[in-house]
Amino acid sequence: MKLLSIAIPCYNSQDYMRHAIETLLAGGEDVEILVVNDGSKDKTADIAAEYQQKYPTIVRAINKENGGHGDAVMNGLKNATGLYFKVVDSDDWVDEECLKRVLAQLRAFTEQKEEIDMLICNYVYDKVGVKHKHVMQYRHAVPQNRVFDWNETRFKIGEYLLMHSVIYRTELLRGMGLQLPKHTFYVDNIFVYQPLPFVKTMYYMDLDLYRYFIGRADQSVNESVMVKRVDQQLRVTRHMIDCQDLDALKGEKKLRAYMLHYLSMMMAVSDIFLLLDGSAEAKEKQKGLWQYLREHTSTAVYRSIRFGFGGVTNLPFPKGDDIVLGGYRIARKLFKFN
Repeated sequence: MKLLSIAIPCYNSQDYMRHAIETLLAGGEDVEILVVNDGSKDKTADIAAEYQQKYPTIVRAINKENGGHGDAVMNGLKNATGLYFKVVDSDDWVDEECLKRVLAQLRAFTEQKEEIDMLICNYVYDKVGVKHKHVMQYRHAVPQNRVFDWNETRFKIGEYLLMHSVIYRTELLRGMGLQLPKHTFYVDNIFVYQPLPFVKTMYYMDLDLYRYFIGRADQSVNESVMVKRVDQQLRVTRHMIDCQDLDALKGEKKLRAYMLHYLSMMMAVSDIFLLLDGSAEAKEKQKGLWQYLREHTSTAVYRSIRFGFGGVTNLPFPKGDDIVLGGYRIARKLFKFN
């Protein structure tokens, strides 16, 4: 059995997928690289087949009808044989030496007959034209190099786990019934959020494993693209509102607090891109999202988000929208996140 299955969702990825695959090959026989061709119209399928032929015990080419990023991730999970599961987008890559160290740790867990539910590493915003890359690290939020649980976490506002930073135990994702909606962008937030109540044991390695590429004009995280696709962002946010009753987690205070902050962040992101749209229709959608939150959560959850971090992007006074967008642009320059 492989230690780690790595799914690479690919849609018309011929121009950059080779780099992602090449860096993952550093894992050798410990990894299974699942190149999921999501109905591409370019040479993605041919490149995947080429790597499968060259590395038949490591690379598997999977061809499917187009269903979107989330459907490709789910297809990778369905076909995974590894003990652990990670997603690497086709325009991103990993640090090869860091990958080897992660695999050594996973191997040690296996040899000690110990399982962890989630392994955490850092990721780097690798933005085109930016000399100093911003690193998202968690050394102040969680213990290092030992197994811990939610009671030992101390996440602050702004410290969030993304798909780039996590490796899940494969059977945890299957057992909790993870489902990602088809033909929808930004489902990586669901991928990392919905399984969290099932995560009991974690391990953090202070390694800059994942390189998150930002810079293509057509990229899903490009600001103008996100404004055009804001309805998909709203769909994901509503899914996250519905997928977990946060009041059921009152006995797990640290976990509940973290998930509450995460949902607040999603509300804030949705607000910002609706504000960037600036239309009357977008304003109505913003009101509708907050109404949806009110109707589908408890009063305590709603008030915590509305009058906490999530509400800072929905200021109910003149020039409030201008203040929010000004703050967003400052943060964008500082952290270079899109």
